[in-house]
Amino acid sequence: MSNTYLGFIGGGNMATAIIRGLLDDGMEAERILVSEPGAEQQERLRADFPDCHVTESNQLVASRSNTLVLAVKPQVLAEVCTQIATEVGATRPLIISIAAGVRTLDIDDWLGGGHSIVRVMPNQPALLRQGISGLYANDATTDVRKTIATDIIAAIGDVVEVDRESDIDVVTAVSGSGPAYVYLLIKMLTDSGISMGLDAPRARQLAVKTATGSAMLADQSDDSMDELIARVRSPGGTTAAALDSLDNDDVHAIFRRALRAARDRAVELADKAQDERAKS
Repeated sequence: MSNTYLGFIGGGNMATAIIRGLLDDGMEAERILVSEPGAEQQERLRADFPDCHVTESNQLVASRSNTLVLAVKPQVLAEVCTQIATEVGATRPLIISIAAGVRTLDIDDWLGGGHSIVRVMPNQPALLRQGISGLYANDATTDVRKTIATDIIAAIGDVVEVDRESDIDVVTAVSGSGPAYVYLLIKMLTDSGISMGLDAPRARQLAVKTATGSAMLADQSDDSMDELIARVRSPGGTTAAALDSLDNDDVHAIFRRALRAARDRAVELADKAQDERAKS
């Protein structure tokens, strides 16, 4: 990325996580531009990244960047794209969108058409560079540009490329929303420990460390989840009793329904953005 001038439209948490990761990986701060409308947020960005160029002008960033990250809220993305369409039409940068629930076709239309657009679905652990992001590139994106996008997003964790944009909705359900499911599991383990007599700090420590340690082990093991479960689930033991209870309540079906609900909501949000584009 030595020849990349990277612009960010929006300087919120995910944008700053990507910037910090890129700087840690050796990217020159002078090649990074950020536009942010809020004066207080601008000052924070200047304090955190003194050698990056921070401005309130989206048009300025768009005109000077050959890779442009759209890191604004989905509900303002159409307005922002329309605002920078002239500059983007002239510079033809690689566009990377991390706005949830907005399809590449709509972004392309708002920007004037014919653009290389990569849509990314990161998740919250990206704030610690421990994230996992789904990535989809439209047909106008070359392999070289796809690699550039992947390298940028890899600054916050692993990247999984999908071939169909509809799969981003599944990524949203599994990993985008996924941290909340893990937090819920930790909360349930904690609350159950407290209900059976543990004090809250010890119950929380046991739950959190069990979740993080198990995730690390799963990440480093080539064994299937069933094989890992079997190593803990001794016949007739305590784990078997707990898992049998979950099986009796059909927890797998409950969880599948929950993720389908998340996936379906992602589709609804994308359809809504598309409908709004059609009305404009």
